[in-house]
Amino acid sequence: MWNLCVRFLKCFANPVIIMTIEDKQAQITEEFSFLEDWMDKYEYLIELGKKLPPLEESSRTEKNLIRGCQSRVWLAVSREDGKLNFRADSDALITKGIISLLVLVFSGHTPGEILDADLSFIQKIGLKEHLSPTRANGLLSMIEQIRLYALAANTENTKENGK
Repeated sequence: MWNLCVRFLKCFANPVIIMTIEDKQAQITEEFSFLEDWMDKYEYLIELGKKLPPLEESSRTEKNLIRGCQSRVWLAVSREDGKLNFRADSDALITKGIISLLVLVFSGHTPGEILDADLSFIQKIGLKEHLSPTRANGLLSMIEQIRLYALAANTENTKENGK
């Protein structure tokens, strides 16, 4: 499983390979398809969370705390060349793995791409069905917060361009 996780993360970290949100979702779906049961998938989520770069202490603020999650989840965003980059952390292992998937999918994309994205991988890998109700609500809160950041950035872009 460790080799699978490393291979998966290298694919996303390669700046030469430009992947769409749909490409990233397909990659996640493929990676999860190699795992036999949900205990393996939970373990894989935990490994992904452990590989998430640490969030600097200055970003662990109340402002970056996602509401609606049972665990504490921080999500920070920055813009570079019109694209959003997300950084995150959580105090719970599985939740950290879940937010790491979302960071991998959405980072490096424009606000418009994020807002237009259909998150099919969540259904395809069966993630929502295998989460407790509180974790499933937390997942929805994470997605909502990412979309709110994208909406705010999209609005800023529109104002900057005088439209």
